[in-house]
Order: sequence, then structure tokens, then C-alpha cells
Amino acid sequence: MEIVNNAIEQYAEKFTTAQPDWLQPVFDATNRLHPHAHMMSSKVQGQFLSFLSNIIQPTYVLEIGTFTGYSALCLASGLKDDGQLHTIELREEDAKTAQQNFSNSKWAKQIHLHIGNALDIIPSLPYEWDLVFIDADKTSYTQYYELVLPKVKKNGVIIADNVLFHAQVVEQPLKGKNAKAIHAFNEWVANDAKTHQVLLTVRDGLLLIQKL
Repeated sequence: MEIVNNAIEQYAEKFTTAQPDWLQPVFDATNRLHPHAHMMSSKVQGQFLSFLSNIIQPTYVLEIGTFTGYSALCLASGLKDDGQLHTIELREEDAKTAQQNFSNSKWAKQIHLHIGNALDIIPSLPYEWDLVFIDADKTSYTQYYELVLPKVKKNGVIIADNVLFHAQVVEQPLKGKNAKAIHAFNEWVANDAKTHQVLLTVRDGLLLIQKL
């Protein structure tokens, strides 16, 4: 099932502010060189992350799932001057690429890359998060959510990516561990009285969650 028509995607991109020139090489290189480039945020999604970060103007941002660093750079664009973005990546090769991209950016000293299992790293980070972006292994989304929520500031925002999981979440019966895990996560958040949320049909689905 096609979630968003390709023509609509292109139309949305046409009427979305273009990504800055310094970000274009990261986007292009990932598409050209990475065998799983589809895992990177789209241009529209990237600008949405940047837009939201600039509204919030966070001091502390957490990203779970760095990939090549594109989304982290979008999220960093709204950081306060003394702000920090902490991003976690399991794959060493992707982390190496991301670190190179971070080092070439104006936020080189503000972005902190952690390599390893997010379930182990998250508890070790002593910060109160203004903004969190979850975009890692789908079967651990609920665990990530439960780990970070106590550390999110009141009215802070969590964004979870791929919450439609290629439209597989609406298939009956549900098939595949990722679709089942994402559907269970969506239900978990919907039933959590500590937050309220809205699911956006942007690309592969974004769940915006605000801590009450």
C-alpha cells in the first residue's frame, strides 16, 4: 500500500522551504553511497524536524538512531547556543559517517555521538530532554519510550518515526515483527495518560507526543 502518492510528495517538497546548502551534500552522499538510503528522512521530513526544533529552541535533544546524521543536523538547527544534541547509533560504520558530517557542521562541538545499544546508553545520560526523536529498531520503541519519558521535561516533545511502517500497521492480520511492534507501541502511547499525541501521515508516519 502506498501511504503518500509520489506526486503529492513532490508537490509537498516544492512548497516546503528548501533545505540549506550545507545540508544538501549529506543528503546527496547518503543517497549515492548508502545501500539503505531509504532509511534517511526525506527532505520534507527533515525540514519538519528543523521547523519543530526551531519552535521549541531546545537546550537538550536526544536522538535514538543516528544513521548518517542527516536528521540530527536538522534537529540541531534549533539548538540554543549552549545546547547539546546527543545521538545514539548502533552501527559503527554509520556512526563514522555521521561523525564526519557532524565535524563539518557548525554544531560540531554541540553534537555528541554515542556508539552502542541505546537501551544501555540512555540511562547513562544525565539530562532532561526538551526534544526526543526515536528512529531506531522498531521492536524496541516501547522500551525507548518508557526509558526517556521520565527524563522529558513537562511539555517536552517526543517524535517517533515510521509509526505507519509502510502501511503494514493497517493490514489484517498484522504480519511481521516490526509492524506488530509498531502497532503495539502506538496503542501503548494512546493509552498513556501522561501524554497526548497526534499521528501525522508524513512519509512513513510521525507520532508527535507531548508530555503533560
